[in-house]
Amino acid sequence: MRITDLLKKQGIALNVAPKTKREAIDRLVALHEKCGNLSNTAEYKKGILAREEMGTTAIGMEVAIPHAKSEAVKAPALTAITVPNGVDYESPDGAPCKLIFMIAATTDGDVHLEVLARLMQMLMHEDFTAKLKAAKSPTEFLNIIDDQETKQFPDEAAAPAAANKGGYRVLAVTACPTGIAHTYMAAEALAKAGDKLGITIKVETNGSGGAKNVLTAEEIANCDGIIIAADKNVETARFDGKPVLSTKVADGIHKPEELINKIVNGEVGVFHSDRKASAEDSSAGDESFGRRLYKHLMNGVSHMLPFVVAGGIFIAIAFLIDSFAGVPQDGNFGSGTPVSLWFMKIGNVAFGFMLPILAGFIAMSIADRPGLLVGIVGGALAAAGNTFADPGAANTIPSGFLGALLAGFVAGWLLKMLEKACEHLPHALEGIKPILIYPLAGLGIVGVMMCAVNPFMGIINDGLKAGINWMAGQPGLLIPVCALLAGMMAIDMGGPFNKAAYVTATALLTEALKTGNPDDPAFKIMAAVMIGGMVPPIAIALSTTIFRNRWTPDERKSGPVNYIMGLSFVTEGAIPYAAGHPLQVIPSCLVGSACAGALSALFGCTLKAPHGGIFVLPTIGNPLMYFLALVIGSVVGMLLLAILKKPIKE
Repeated sequence: MRITDLLKKQGIALNVAPKTKREAIDRLVALHEKCGNLSNTAEYKKGILAREEMGTTAIGMEVAIPHAKSEAVKAPALTAITVPNGVDYESPDGAPCKLIFMIAATTDGDVHLEVLARLMQMLMHEDFTAKLKAAKSPTEFLNIIDDQETKQFPDEAAAPAAANKGGYRVLAVTACPTGIAHTYMAAEALAKAGDKLGITIKVETNGSGGAKNVLTAEEIANCDGIIIAADKNVETARFDGKPVLSTKVADGIHKPEELINKIVNGEVGVFHSDRKASAEDSSAGDESFGRRLYKHLMNGVSHMLPFVVAGGIFIAIAFLIDSFAGVPQDGNFGSGTPVSLWFMKIGNVAFGFMLPILAGFIAMSIADRPGLLVGIVGGALAAAGNTFADPGAANTIPSGFLGALLAGFVAGWLLKMLEKACEHLPHALEGIKPILIYPLAGLGIVGVMMCAVNPFMGIINDGLKAGINWMAGQPGLLIPVCALLAGMMAIDMGGPFNKAAYVTATALLTEALKTGNPDDPAFKIMAAVMIGGMVPPIAIALSTTIFRNRWTPDERKSGPVNYIMGLSFVTEGAIPYAAGHPLQVIPSCLVGSACAGALSALFGCTLKAPHGGIFVLPTIGNPLMYFLALVIGSVVGMLLLAILKKPIKE
């Protein structure tokens, strides 16, 4: 199969003039539809847009390659347009795109992926792309591709061989999240740079169809070092004891010579593996202990949040149904009707997985797959509260969220110690370590550990809840706490401070939903935290709308999107503005969020769902005053921005 087998004449449009990136995408999707490549156009387009949200598919050199794998694709295919005047495609080099290919890939990676990979490599040649941009007809366009493919790949069956008996000086691995485009473009760029520098190089591609051109143990042993240009994890334990340079796949495309020179000049540190390591581990030695703790915690939290969000919304719906049905707010509230009981049960099932998932993925982040068992069991024991004195957890206080955190970290570290202790066992036992020794010993270790610490963690957990309830009874304390947590949501907009505030609120909310007490202060705290995360994007959107002279044309153009992101509780929409103007944006948003959080608590607003923004409006107590607090906080943030950020000259 050749590239021209995937690209039809009717799938090519020359001299197109889209005004925006979205218009270019619409035109390319329409060409796929015209060629009969799609069974569901809307679904395929949804996949294309989702890929663009991960990062632009423009590669520089006036070329873009939007792509998606989808069930809606009947057969692998290409479409293409040329745009003589260019279109802004958010290219990393800032240049407008004049040549755009759109890849429609099926979900069963097969030979077509190799053909598409070949196209990526061909597009790295500027003379080839220049000819395509100047093509006068679809037929000429196809002929240019066919000629280049024949020239660049004269012997398709021949596999690359080592350039000399000494092997390759530099090895590389490339990988991107979808494994279709950037993986192969980085591979081609590195190969071209190696040829230019006179340095032998071999590149392994981890694409959708699996690893290709796989590096051998002999090649690894004889090379000077390895470049990992990847935006996802790749297997790195095989590189133990070799210099390894880990970077993003975009650097493989745009900085190949720089990467190769760093390896050749000995500027890269030696990588040491603990069993199976991730791509990030090659630089782990440069990270602080606190940074590693944060990464392990976020691995657990990111896997836990879907259970919290979905389960919490289902439980909130159960409360809402009973409110409309007039069910008394007693111990049966939330389960007073058959429908609310169904929502409550399903929500509680999701909640039941929350702590085991949190602890399990923290431990897995530390000790790889063997850590998953000990972490999940440790989290479950924390949720139950088992102790030596009360093995059945009939009369003990669960250690809850704090116990699960401890279980994840300690269980992961203990298992790593167990793995090191087993390193000197006979080689014949290697196969039974992961299926017998680690699970059996790990289960015993975590069981003993959690039964020993649960009583103490339960006391701490109960003390914290009592402290929160005490603050709720002190009019002068709950409002400052809500203001503090809401302000933390705006400090780093998705970073450690933001996550600390959010995790604290969701942990308190989880306990409150279990007890069903409608007066629990956790509902006010959750409302304050969510409104604190909604203010920054809205404040920036208001500023770009009202105080337009403070922003560049591109910033003004992107501003309105933040209305939607803010109302949806997606704080990260403010990050590009905070990164560009930190001294003006962060203080303004922090004050605005803290103000909104304090007003939310002052107005007595509550929230029984841990996420959703305006989409969970029915679960918000006192919604009109909540909206007023949001407006006031956003306006305060906007006005502070207007004061701190001076007008710019066009």
